[in-house]
Amino acid sequence: MQKGGMGMASLTTLCHIEEGGKYLMLHRVKKEHDINKDKWIGVGGHFELDESPEECLNREVLEETGCTLSESRLRGIVTFISGDGVTEYMFLYSASGLNGTLTECDEGVFEWIDKDSVYDLNIWEGDKIFFRLLEERDDFFSLKLVYDGHGNLTEAALDGNQIDWKSSDY
Repeated sequence: MQKGGMGMASLTTLCHIEEGGKYLMLHRVKKEHDINKDKWIGVGGHFELDESPEECLNREVLEETGCTLSESRLRGIVTFISGDGVTEYMFLYSASGLNGTLTECDEGVFEWIDKDSVYDLNIWEGDKIFFRLLEERDDFFSLKLVYDGHGNLTEAALDGNQIDWKSSDY
């Protein structure tokens, strides 16, 4: 999807599946040239032509896990400015579990991680913000994360207002 002549924009979904006080996390270790290499992320991916956010989410969850979602809810939209010419608009969901048997994923290894321990994993700095929002807020939110092109978060805005993500006051 072309944006404004120079940069690119993409649409994605991401779901944090929770069960028994744990999140299902994917450790991205199988693809060599992966922007998420060695990071821990939730389940999701890029839209295909003509998909709605829910269709994309359900397809990605099935492709990556071999399962279907018990129940999911759209929690927010996250705008990622990568700093290297790519902007990603991510529909962020939470879910209350999976139906079926978890299968092997060609992008990494799945592990159920205690919710309190997720912050200790190798995750993006901005992911720490939306994990906290998923825990503390029940309403829909818009989060904008600006990176410097080298994986460093430089600014963040919640519902249109700049926040100090290094403090706990947002």
